Amino acid sequence: MKKYFVLIAALLVLGPALKGQDRDTGYDAHALFGPLFYTHNGNLLRSANGNPGPDYWQNRADYRLSMELDTATKRIRGNETIDYTNNSPDSLHYIWLQLDQQVSRPGSRSRLVSGSRGSQDTTEGYQFSSVRILEKGSWAAVDHIISDTRMQIRLDRALAPRGGKLEIRMDYQFRLAKSGGSGRDGWMETRNGTIYDIAQWYPRLCVYDDIRGWNTLPFLGGGEFYLEYGDFDYQVTVPWDMIVAGSGKLENPGQVLTPTEIARLSRAASSDQTVMIRAPQEVTDPSTRPVHQGMLTWHFIMKNSRDVAIAASRAYVWDAARINLPGGRHCLGMSVYPVESQGNEKWGRATEYIKNAVEIFSRNWFVYPYPVAINAAGPVGGMEYPGITFDGMRAGGKGLWALLAHEIGHNWFPMVVGSDERRNAFMDEGFNTFIDIYASDSFNHGEYAPKRDGEYAPRGGNPAREIVPLLANPSAPPIIYPADGIEPSLVHPLEYYKTALGLVLLREMILGPDRFDYAFRHYIRAWAYHHPMPEDFFRCMENGAGEDLSWFWREWFMHSWSLDQGVRSVTYAGKDPSHGAVITLTNLDRMAMPVVLRIRESNGKDSTLQLPVEIWQRGGVFSFQYGSTSPIDSVILDPDGRFPDRNLSNNIWTSSGHP
Repeated sequence: MKKYFVLIAALLVLGPALKGQDRDTGYDAHALFGPLFYTHNGNLLRSANGNPGPDYWQNRADYRLSMELDTATKRIRGNETIDYTNNSPDSLHYIWLQLDQQVSRPGSRSRLVSGSRGSQDTTEGYQFSSVRILEKGSWAAVDHIISDTRMQIRLDRALAPRGGKLEIRMDYQFRLAKSGGSGRDGWMETRNGTIYDIAQWYPRLCVYDDIRGWNTLPFLGGGEFYLEYGDFDYQVTVPWDMIVAGSGKLENPGQVLTPTEIARLSRAASSDQTVMIRAPQEVTDPSTRPVHQGMLTWHFIMKNSRDVAIAASRAYVWDAARINLPGGRHCLGMSVYPVESQGNEKWGRATEYIKNAVEIFSRNWFVYPYPVAINAAGPVGGMEYPGITFDGMRAGGKGLWALLAHEIGHNWFPMVVGSDERRNAFMDEGFNTFIDIYASDSFNHGEYAPKRDGEYAPRGGNPAREIVPLLANPSAPPIIYPADGIEPSLVHPLEYYKTALGLVLLREMILGPDRFDYAFRHYIRAWAYHHPMPEDFFRCMENGAGEDLSWFWREWFMHSWSLDQGVRSVTYAGKDPSHGAVITLTNLDRMAMPVVLRIRESNGKDSTLQLPVEIWQRGGVFSFQYGSTSPIDSVILDPDGRFPDRNLSNNIWTSSGHP
């Protein structure tokens, strides 16, 4: 990264800011730097320093799941038992669950809102044969209603606070749409069989938290999820010739794998090179399956997770390698994909990619907690779940690296740091895009770097310049806005790219890497397996870095403001350049940033100066004394183009242009 010189007293003596504002500017220092940014004081639930408070609580949902896939009808039959623990201080008279498969119904809110009212890829959604709770040692039917993608269970006796427990049991079935109603699950045909990406396949508890109580936003397919943590014990029954990849540890390899496959997996667990578990030429060989008829049940356990997902197919090639984690720990990286995806520049490197991504993220931020990290090629172009990602089968090279690194990166945000994706998409997509940037810098000595030059910039090139049209777009909402309410064409630039660029600016231009990284790592540790809100993140960063950043959160996250800073004039004391110069800068729009200047004198002397953002606290015009000893040839503001300044015409002052 470019290193900037710090302010040096011998070069620079700050003079008083000009009082007030220029009448020709749109800048309002009081709006940007005003007090009362935070909506509440710290309390026993959420501390003023951004950490969970001593009385912080969250509820817990443990799941026992079983499902069977009927490949002839594409129907899934399942049953689940949920052990729900109410750790809140409130008695709960009802329970809310998410029914994501309802999004595929013809009359779902998602289809009505999106205008997709046709019959393509529609299903009947969940069909329940029983919904029961455990009462006095026996299972009893319970009153419940279904409202679009939500179910409310109405209890005769309230669930007690601070440790009250409830067992819920359901039997259900649904048909898996070819292209799932939200683009997050589905199936597709390949040369050697159908690939199934199966997600959101069981009713899931809505979060009950200290901010809103029950979080019951309907699932519209745009915004994603907000889920409780717990342990998952689940079984997947499929035809004998299928391979299943699932979140968590496979508990019964001896029943579903051959001795050869088990031996190869053991070798992969100690190998930094990719080991083939099921080679392309073996895909159609029945000897790669332990039985040759009927059904097989795969048993997985996933601890301390918020979800599980499954990929299954008879068409899978399968490879794996060891992932090395800090502290001498290890886990297993794996990829499953059809023969159409094989090749060194396609999925032949997929396990190498996921191995390196997990190792980089673990070194940089927080150690990966799960026993496996899986890439599954199939119908879903890119979607993340704990320990497993669904990825497009045609990708290769830099595009595949970017896809796989981004999707597995979601295991940090929001799988470990469990933010509310539906209301605060920037806390998963934006944070994840941010850590992707540095992963691409690190992978294989920068083989696919820099990610910032195109992957998340609509037209490639300088990322600060690419964001300018978004900042100037009057129809763009602020970053902090419900995901489902954002125009689809703006979701990616806003929640992914603008957030990531803002964090890059905060790290590289405002705080510096050391202070930023220390505070960001602390935020991840403090909120691992918890439910942070935006203010918690803001407070963690400010306290950990030792900086009041309310101005930055306001302009970058809370508002849609633009930046226009310029060099207004250069004058000399007594009209003699050897006695020093007065340089005047202007801030012409509502956003403000620190200032980087490159000053060149006629005697060949070059200086790079960095001024803090506080120069704009008193108004939009700032003058300072510079210790020149000869005439100044040029003053260039933001010489390396790091800031998203919308107007570059006023960023350069030259003596030839101002005799």
